[in-house]
Amino acid sequence: MGTTEDTADARTALLVREAMDRATAELPALLDLAGPARAEGRRRRARVRVAVGAGVLAVATLGAVAASLLPGGGGQRPVEVVVAAPPSPTAPPQPVHIEPTPGESSMAGLPPTERARQEDFQNRAVGVLQSLLPPAVGTVQRTDLRVNFFQATKDGTAFPVIFSVRPSGEKPQPCLEIKGRVCAKATLPGGIEAHASTIPTGTATETEVSFRYGTCNVRLSVFPHEASNTSAPVTPAQLLEVAKAPAFLDLVRAAEAQPMEKEQRSIPGG
Repeated sequence: MGTTEDTADARTALLVREAMDRATAELPALLDLAGPARAEGRRRRARVRVAVGAGVLAVATLGAVAASLLPGGGGQRPVEVVVAAPPSPTAPPQPVHIEPTPGESSMAGLPPTERARQEDFQNRAVGVLQSLLPPAVGTVQRTDLRVNFFQATKDGTAFPVIFSVRPSGEKPQPCLEIKGRVCAKATLPGGIEAHASTIPTGTATETEVSFRYGTCNVRLSVFPHEASNTSAPVTPAQLLEVAKAPAFLDLVRAAEAQPMEKEQRSIPGG
């Protein structure tokens, strides 16, 4: 059995608890912090799941694309990725073949390095002449016979063209209006005097311009088409305009600095 002292202690404890209950019952209710915290936690977990899901989806998609690029990946054909190649420069046209006459040499007999140098000059000359000569001349092409020999073709009619920059110790003869020849002249940049003319060849005519540049005699001639007896489709005035053009004079300057034609020598008594 318990003592009197134990009974008193129990009664005292009961009274203290009852007093505390009465005191706390009069206080306002505490805020429910657990509810918002739980809600916020749920929202954060949802956001994390969405982010993780998106990341997993992206990785899965990337993996599927990569697999499709591999041979046999996913049982599908590899994806062909077409990359456009950079535009390549237009290849120069093939030369017009002209069979050399017996005893005549052609560019085919030149050393490879010299032949390449002369062909490069021909290709440059084709571009310049095509841009400067009148449309009536037609399409300009180089030939494989000589470095100074070209051909212009219009509607199936071919006109031989000579563009020569030849070293010479003698100046070219001035144009003289004799035997049906008609002359014109003009001053080129640098004070150079050029002479142009039409020259009768049977019932057709040749047209040419000539001048002296440095140590070389320069000549540009367009010949008639012999088979049809068609005159050169260019006038002296038009050739003088060609001779004045900076692009044409640049070609002349290059050929004078590094000649490709043999020096012209006069024959005594000839």
